[in-house]
Amino acid sequence: MKTFTYLFLISLISLTFSCSDDDDETVLTKDGTFPISELAGTWDATKAQFSVNTVSVDVVEDGGTALMSVQSNGRFTLTINPTDRDSYTVSGEMFWEAWKQTFYFAIVWDDDPGDWDTYGHTYDGTTLSFNGGADTGEYDFDNDGDMESCSVHFIFDRS
Repeated sequence: MKTFTYLFLISLISLTFSCSDDDDETVLTKDGTFPISELAGTWDATKAQFSVNTVSVDVVEDGGTALMSVQSNGRFTLTINPTDRDSYTVSGEMFWEAWKQTFYFAIVWDDDPGDWDTYGHTYDGTTLSFNGGADTGEYDFDNDGDMESCSVHFIFDRS
């Protein structure tokens, strides 16, 4: 009976420590490295780059425009206006993903609710830059009506 009690206690202690996942909990917040509300306003892109494999398109460099309007709650609309096709608008919400005592700039796109991507970012009060890895954006590279998954890099100046 002593052996059984000993093994039971050891198992219980091991289970208690192995089930603690406080460090892995993901928290979504509007207050991270800076409050998302600081982004409220209108932003003009100086770079709107979409890349996949060896193909890269910068809508602004090619003569088009990208304009983003952000609400104080982090909701935004982004209008992309390439020179070779009709403009289109995407929307979503910006926030911070707090994970392991670090904040990651994140966006949930309205066309994929409940799922968000994290982006590298810089922000100095007048310029906002964010870039994402593979599958963090979409662009119709061959203008056939089908959006292809890609990485994105935007640089915006406050209007």
